[in-house]
Amino acid sequence: MWYINQLFSQAQVEALSTKGFLVRSSGGVVRIEKYGCGAELRKSPEGLFYTTVIPSIMSQGQFTHLWDAGYQKFLLTHDGHKQPARAKQLADLRRFNEELRTSLGVITHYNEALGSTCHYSVYDRVKGRAGDVPDQSVGAQEPAGH
Repeated sequence: MWYINQLFSQAQVEALSTKGFLVRSSGGVVRIEKYGCGAELRKSPEGLFYTTVIPSIMSQGQFTHLWDAGYQKFLLTHDGHKQPARAKQLADLRRFNEELRTSLGVITHYNEALGSTCHYSVYDRVKGRAGDVPDQSVGAQEPAGH
């Protein structure tokens, strides 16, 4: 979805706010948000920005990781909790990704435009092989009260 090594100028990053993105900057770190999704860039010593957090769905102000568990996609929080990814969230992530790429001048190749790419794809169900218990494979926990 976003695995690029392109660097961005200060002008490119500053122009994002004119294209409807919420852009917050602090100490050389830029957080870009729109549609409940976000990404993060950091300033290099040369003054250019590089991607440190690829476009992700936000949950309670935090970046999540998208996990394809075979039967469903989940959002994993940094503390290991999982929650089902909803169709609207996935559509918003795709829209955010496309608009951010276009706004920054990143070329989108055909295979990158086909759909969402997950941070993790772990769903092997063969007993005894890695991935046979998906939650353990990615360190996920059920939310409290379930």
